[in-house]
Amino acid sequence: MTERKVKGDKPVLAICYDFDKTLSPDDMQAQGYIQKVYDGDVSSFWNECNEISLRGDVDPNLAYMFKMKQEAEGRVIFTREKLMEYGAGVKLFPGVSEWFERIRAYGSSKEVAVEHYIISSGLKEMIEGTSPAKAGAFEQVFASSFYYNDRGVAVWPAQAVNYTNKTQFLFRISKGVLDVNDVGVNEYFAPEDIRVPFRNIVYIGDSDTDIPCMKLVNSYGGHSIGVYNCETGDKRKVHKMLKDNRIRYFAAADYREGTEIDTLVKAIIDRTAANEALEKIYLKCREEL
Repeated sequence: MTERKVKGDKPVLAICYDFDKTLSPDDMQAQGYIQKVYDGDVSSFWNECNEISLRGDVDPNLAYMFKMKQEAEGRVIFTREKLMEYGAGVKLFPGVSEWFERIRAYGSSKEVAVEHYIISSGLKEMIEGTSPAKAGAFEQVFASSFYYNDRGVAVWPAQAVNYTNKTQFLFRISKGVLDVNDVGVNEYFAPEDIRVPFRNIVYIGDSDTDIPCMKLVNSYGGHSIGVYNCETGDKRKVHKMLKDNRIRYFAAADYREGTEIDTLVKAIIDRTAANEALEKIYLKCREEL
């Protein structure tokens, strides 16, 4: 069990991201891996995954993990290193590579500790192969992953992250209990001991699979942002999510300095700094009771 994070002097703003179509324009598996191991087009691969899911009553994420391993047989050695290699080739939206450190630095200038987290149904191994992950951008990557045998070959799913169990990781982040096997996430924490109150959590996603996290963050005063592809400009999903009260804001997935999302997240950091200054005064007043 890893050491738990505890509350410090600075308020923490946790920014949580989906990955596929949020930080990257397409599914990570469809950016080289499927084309390498599968005798068919990408859509046929996903159709077969859906058939496995429906026919066997299999979680859709477990179905795609099974299909990836099945198709690898006799073609590639299915190891963590090989998956990370494919992850290194995943395309990112404009500005993503520089985004995390720039936003962290802006938070620091406002006396707010910004932490970046991934909460994805994609593969942890592929995400860890991307340039931001290699540069240490993420405090933690919560994603589906494999268990490897003593020869380093993937043999079984270790974690399967779907749209509903994504929400547990928000509670882990809030309480500083980041080890996925630490049952302490269910322990009671007094409000003043919560490391990251939900009002200081930002969730950024692109589609229906992010709705449970968005709804949870919204209900506790946090910030939910829907992003749309900056290349196609298709806003239909984010318009629907805003109309259905799933998100508070939307912006193009263009993470360069001065863009919509850059301005929005910096405004959230400014608000966090002001809110937490007031919260500190409130707690000081209560101490006199």
